[in-house]
Amino acid sequence: MKTKQPVIAVFDIGKTNKKMLVFDERYQLVLEESTNFAEVCDEDGFPCEDIDALNAWILQHVQWLRQSEVFLLKAINFSTYGASLVYLDRNGKRIAPLYNYLKPYPEDLLAQFQARHGHKEKIAAETSSPIMGHLNAGLQVYWFKHCRPELYKELHTVLHFPQYLSYQLTGNIFAEITNVGCHSAIWDFQSKAYHKWLEQEGLHAKLLPVVRGNHATLLRSEGETEIMVGIGLHDSSAAIIPYLLSFKDPFVILSTGTWTISLNPFNKELPKSEELQSGCLSYLTYTGEPVKTSMLFAGNDHDQQVNRIATHFNVPPDYFKSLSYDPGWADASNQTSDPEGPVDGNSRYYSPTDPCAFHLRPLGAFQSAAHAYHQLIRDMINRQASATRMVINKKNLMNIYVDGGFSRNQIFMQLLADSFSGMHVYSTYMTQGTALGAALAIHEKWNKQPLPLSLISLKHWPKSAGMVRAGEII
Repeated sequence: MKTKQPVIAVFDIGKTNKKMLVFDERYQLVLEESTNFAEVCDEDGFPCEDIDALNAWILQHVQWLRQSEVFLLKAINFSTYGASLVYLDRNGKRIAPLYNYLKPYPEDLLAQFQARHGHKEKIAAETSSPIMGHLNAGLQVYWFKHCRPELYKELHTVLHFPQYLSYQLTGNIFAEITNVGCHSAIWDFQSKAYHKWLEQEGLHAKLLPVVRGNHATLLRSEGETEIMVGIGLHDSSAAIIPYLLSFKDPFVILSTGTWTISLNPFNKELPKSEELQSGCLSYLTYTGEPVKTSMLFAGNDHDQQVNRIATHFNVPPDYFKSLSYDPGWADASNQTSDPEGPVDGNSRYYSPTDPCAFHLRPLGAFQSAAHAYHQLIRDMINRQASATRMVINKKNLMNIYVDGGFSRNQIFMQLLADSFSGMHVYSTYMTQGTALGAALAIHEKWNKQPLPLSLISLKHWPKSAGMVRAGEII
């Protein structure tokens, strides 16, 4: 009888794409499946995740893996986007949709929150979370209490999204540190406990004790191999783990996608008030250590402006995926004035969801779609460089590692390298870094093999003055 291959399955749940990644004991990807689901609507008609369809898809794939003649399923874990909560009644049943963090937050409710619990800048500083409405898990719970009072009467327990997915398999409920510590406005970074406003509001009893992200519980059925199930991680925090295990010298990670997130695991300073206004915050690693972080909604901004350029110049939106860096267009974009005007010292602050300057530029000023696209990336990099510099604190920090979609964009990478000419900028390649991080988080719970020595490949991007614009694979 053929020996089955021991594996871990990670369900990596993004806003659009839902993936199942299966890794062997050496963390080589042996199977990948992805899907997406049409959104459903909440009670207000606002789009939200079809969590029933997602659950069914996950359970179907778990069952398939357990019955596989090829794979021996040893462990399961989850990584999901943040700021998403599931509300359970006393019987453990879900009582509400998975509300969308992009749902507009009522201004009068935010004013009421501040009147009860202190000005938003105070709460932001204490929780290291810019106050961003539904993007703060704590304000979601507050909204649920005051805007869904009939449902709130049934509420017994609040779970973060990945912990709910784990609960569907094990029946065990937890709160997990990376989700509590990602712009939630519920974690007091000084006292290392839930913030006092939750107790004042009567919400503390709905929350659970917090455990580390390397926690896993046993899933066992009669006649089957024991399977360890992780409790899930916030996706950006999961993405840090392969870097921490691979590199010892200080570094910054720029994780790119719908959000571009700069993370410095070597900077434990909590952000200042003015930094919080510009989208700077602190995350927590899966072991509970602060990570100074800044976030921009740059991927979303990019996609909207690409559609605007494509429509104006009558080119397909995917035309830009094949564009190479052109120093002529890059120089032209560098000479263009900023339509938002000059920065006066530190007086200008941007919300992390504010678009870059390109949205103010008339497209008739550009000679071609390529010209316009170089200017878009230039404007994005101007904003990105400011955001990333907020998390850099050490003179000996020399390396920036870029992963995600923009790491494969030549124009983005070259202009980023030029903006940090005193540092080494690398695009990185690893197999599904967020899912890999979630698998590595529970390595000791399922895998007796030593960790691989090399999990990440690097490509160096010298500054343009060096004439060579693409490095070698290391």
